[in-house]
Amino acid sequence: MSQLFPMKQVLGFVFSLLLTTVALAVYFLDMSFAAGMTILLVTAFIQAGLQLVVFMHAGETKDKGAIYTNVFYGLIIALVTVFGTLLAMVWDM
Repeated sequence: MSQLFPMKQVLGFVFSLLLTTVALAVYFLDMSFAAGMTILLVTAFIQAGLQLVVFMHAGETKDKGAIYTNVFYGLIIALVTVFGTLLAMVWDM
């Protein structure tokens, strides 16, 4: 019977709720902009990774190496785009 219970998915759901609660606390607690944004970014990236691995089953197929490589490549492109935009538009470099 314990083989039928989706323990991994339940724990992922509980951890997702915990991450959402932490992110929601940024709104209700009086904290600085930098601290709030740091907490939101960290919880967002953890939440995205959790969703990808637990609920989208990225690590359960034969081609999981290709999937993780594509996700890593997409993350690098996104970070370069965001920081390139910040560099040009906000930081005036």
